[in-house]
Amino acid sequence: MHPAPPVEIALADLPRSAGSPLFERLRASVSRVTRRTPLAHEAERWHTHTIGGVARRFAQPITFTPYASVRPCSARCSFCSENLRKTEGGTPASRLRPTPDYFDGLARALRALRGVPLSWSLSGLETSDDAGWMLQLLHTLTASEKDGPVIEDRVLYTNGAGFAAPQGEALRCALQAFGLSWLELSRHHHDGATNQAIMRFRPEVTIGDQTVFERTARQLADAVPLRLVCILQRSGVAQPQDVAAYLSWARQCGAGTVVFREFSRLDDGYRDNATARYLRAERVSMDALLTACLDDPEVSRGWALEALTEGYYFWNLRLRTESGLNVVFESADYGAMHQRHATGDIYKLVYFADGQLCAGWEPGHDVLLDTRTEQQALAHG
Repeated sequence: MHPAPPVEIALADLPRSAGSPLFERLRASVSRVTRRTPLAHEAERWHTHTIGGVARRFAQPITFTPYASVRPCSARCSFCSENLRKTEGGTPASRLRPTPDYFDGLARALRALRGVPLSWSLSGLETSDDAGWMLQLLHTLTASEKDGPVIEDRVLYTNGAGFAAPQGEALRCALQAFGLSWLELSRHHHDGATNQAIMRFRPEVTIGDQTVFERTARQLADAVPLRLVCILQRSGVAQPQDVAAYLSWARQCGAGTVVFREFSRLDDGYRDNATARYLRAERVSMDALLTACLDDPEVSRGWALEALTEGYYFWNLRLRTESGLNVVFESADYGAMHQRHATGDIYKLVYFADGQLCAGWEPGHDVLLDTRTEQQALAHG
């Protein structure tokens, strides 16, 4: 089966549209606008590669995620997108658990991507919850760089739990050896009790304690470039004064960058479950908050707006504060993401615990390679 012909996609719901006064205001204020997603006719920004016997177009840049689901997450955030459920059903990625031959399958999938330029994007549930698994993952990815994909950036998204556990130092050293480009550490409020009400770390997880978190964050900042990530919500960071307080606290934690993210916008392909209802009730509009921050001289004094980035389903504003802290405000749209994926071109690579390499975040959909089937064929060949 050949991929569907590429189409131009109107992402009218994103603030990049001409109908968004904020986006037009920002476009006039920044020094550059970066469009990460290639247009259909920009041949130099597509990489053609045959996988599973089919020639595919891979957008440049593109990221590869070995989806971490070795155990339930150490945090239980009510907004977590991993708890959203598609109306069409299917097994969610968060419910899959890796088999003993998981890393053999991952290595085969990576060999099948030999020569494809991409970046490692380590996420899923919580990669650091199982230190042994994470160390083996880093080893497998590093080994693959000899005869697999061509690696650009290496990024880890984490709540930090494993780095505050007994093998935290080993994990930090492994990330340094891995050549991590940066680490995105989630913390959704600068007050410990408020954050715990949002993230709901399990009782035995020490990173939930504010003192432990701050110490762990500084240790990470000494080892790798650190970005603190805050998901905006009404019960957390929601007002310009909250933003200012979070930025001040983040500098004390050693962060060089802070990322504020809006809840991703959903299309009608999701069930109305508790997570979807939480997103509706707790959503903080990025347009409204960012506008309020820019219009508040006490908050935005000394801010230098630097760049806008338009990704394949997100946009963000990057700025620098007077103290030199980098700040990103970001908004994403799952409807736009699904439209991109439906074109047949490849915008995202995810390897799941069931041994399938997919062009998106849904196990069993857009399967590029099933390493279990491949291995069975080799065994009977």
